[in-house]
Amino acid sequence: MKELILFTLLICGTLSASVPRDPLSDEFIDYINSLGTTWKAGRNFAADTPRKYLKSLTGVHENANAFTLPKRLESTNVEIPEEFDARTHWPHCPTISEVRDQGSCGSCWAFGAVEAMSDRICIHSNGKLKVHLSAENLVSCCDSCGFGCDGGYPGAAWQYWQDSGIVSGGNYGSKQGCQPYSIAPCEHHVPGPRPACSGTGSTPECRSRCDEGYGESYKSDLHFGKSAYGVDSDVRDIQTEILKNGPVEGAFTVYEDFVSYKEGVYQHVAGEALGGHAIRILGWGTENGTPYWLVANSWNTDWGNKGFFKILRGNNECGIEDGISAGLPKV
Repeated sequence: MKELILFTLLICGTLSASVPRDPLSDEFIDYINSLGTTWKAGRNFAADTPRKYLKSLTGVHENANAFTLPKRLESTNVEIPEEFDARTHWPHCPTISEVRDQGSCGSCWAFGAVEAMSDRICIHSNGKLKVHLSAENLVSCCDSCGFGCDGGYPGAAWQYWQDSGIVSGGNYGSKQGCQPYSIAPCEHHVPGPRPACSGTGSTPECRSRCDEGYGESYKSDLHFGKSAYGVDSDVRDIQTEILKNGPVEGAFTVYEDFVSYKEGVYQHVAGEALGGHAIRILGWGTENGTPYWLVANSWNTDWGNKGFFKILRGNNECGIEDGISAGLPKV
């Protein structure tokens, strides 16, 4: 028995030593691909991107579990299709197909929320209301949501939508809506037209006014949620919620290998944890026999598969099926 334990330790030590230490090196990417798993890695970030910046993108605060929404269960007497993509199911709602860019700010918790909220306003108004809710407004003004660009609580964002409302706001430089995003996108991949990704940006100042020239008052532009709730981690419950009400906000632990995702169904194979990250789940399916969730990230379209990714479904991969947040809009 002692010999077996020693042999196991030696083997594990050898495997551990064979994993390259730098997660942005070509060697690390090649190592992931050599495993022949369900996904392929490639370069999304410049090799010299600071680790501090990568960690800053994972903006779900470590204390986010302290804020929990009441669980709401849709009727499970629903036929769940084998595949579902909200983009094609509700083609009249353009925000569902959008990939945003949080820039150098740990505001993923706000982005995942306003993205799904915007989708749901369109869905539940039958396409009559097409609103691009402002990540700027949420990340800067929700004191109960956490720490702005230094991380926040996804569930609290949905509660804030219900209690205080969120104004409209387009992407950086768009001059659309009441409060467009003020933090510039940065260049994840090189070469490119945007500035290099570096450190964490500071949280914008909370403003109770719209940008000059918008034409609407801040108060009249506020959009409210009718309810805010969580969804159990059961796969069928999550599918039912998306099928009936639209995309949801989810959160999971980002490991070093995830930053180099390019295609396929992601599951963690190498590297250390960087932190919690919030995203928008908009569907599911099966690829080469592997079940997946279809997810929109907020690291621009030059990351992953044009900004989207698939992650293993049914095994709570990296906690993806825990912490689902949602709500219904007032329309």
